[in-house]
Amino acid sequence: MLRGLFTAAAGMSGMSFEVDNIANNLANVNTFGYKRTRVDFQDLLYQTIRPAGTSVAAGVQVPAGIQVGHGVRVAGTRRIFTEGSYRSTENPLDLAILGKNGFFQVELPDGTLAYTRDGAFSMDETGRIVTSDGYVLQPPITLPDDTVALNISEEGIVSVIQGRVTETPNELGTIQLATFVNPAGLHADGNNLFLETQASGPVTLLDPGTDGAGKIAQGFLENSNVNIAEELVNLITAQRAFEVNSRAVRSSDSMLQTAVNLAQ
Repeated sequence: MLRGLFTAAAGMSGMSFEVDNIANNLANVNTFGYKRTRVDFQDLLYQTIRPAGTSVAAGVQVPAGIQVGHGVRVAGTRRIFTEGSYRSTENPLDLAILGKNGFFQVELPDGTLAYTRDGAFSMDETGRIVTSDGYVLQPPITLPDDTVALNISEEGIVSVIQGRVTETPNELGTIQLATFVNPAGLHADGNNLFLETQASGPVTLLDPGTDGAGKIAQGFLENSNVNIAEELVNLITAQRAFEVNSRAVRSSDSMLQTAVNLAQ
């Protein structure tokens, strides 16, 4: 069998995975806090037919060897944590992180801590600040029943005005941001949530605006960082690469057919 059949098939498989990744990026173009992913490829094992530097005569060595590769494989998907654009919502519970460093920390029903860039928060029946799925923001902050005005500063300080008699703000606490040495190593768990892994390193909680953590903008949401034009260009490139590899399969098949016909 021709080696090229399997090599080209590996290329088709890799380009198919690339298209799947691009489709997911485009599908999440309007997802708040979504970070696009990029596929990293690696070439496969090489068969060395003649090593470089092989002696062919006394004192004579070939300057280049003979190697043939066996295609490509997906080495990993890398999440790109650049900032998205910001959208004004005028909702006091909508929060955006200004800067690429930092995540909101929430608690899942099983007690696990998860991290998100989606700041579309709401208030539950007890006054706690929660995500759209009801996961409580950590550290928890509960708004009093008689809150008439809510203010969240760039430094994450949450203060409210209670009742209509006084206009003196009452501080309830500070929203902290979670940072990681390697955020690309976080595990995407769906629902705009990430989980800590060994690759991401341990979480570090910081006040907004300190030690490189981003600041908080109240009344804004961070859009996806997907660039539609760039993704469409990547889609065309992946499609053409898939077509070229499929043509290599057809060429290899034609060569095999020619070899078979010689015996007839």
